[in-house]
Amino acid sequence: MRETKIYIGMNDKHAMEQTLEDDKLISILKRVCHYYHVSFSFTLSNGGHFMDNGEYEEEQSLILSLIDVDERTVNEIAKDLCVFFNQESVLITENAIHSYYVREELPEV
Repeated sequence: MRETKIYIGMNDKHAMEQTLEDDKLISILKRVCHYYHVSFSFTLSNGGHFMDNGEYEEEQSLILSLIDVDERTVNEIAKDLCVFFNQESVLITENAIHSYYVREELPEV
């Protein structure tokens, strides 16, 4: 199996600051994942990076985690999020993983 993470900055590429509230951006991310019918989780993070023009920028980011989603779908999700969040680019990382579900229930009394 493969775990894919998509890092999406929350600052608008033209305004150089966050122009939408966290809740609105999270709602967009959820709607995109629902549209592509993929299971997901996300975290809110802080970080910094160098833009194409060489300027350094710090910003909040959403890190979208996807498990065993095909590469074509991952790329389509990444492109949509790049456009909807008005980003210069988004970062995709991939790792081979071993994953499984654990299920347990309490006995009925």
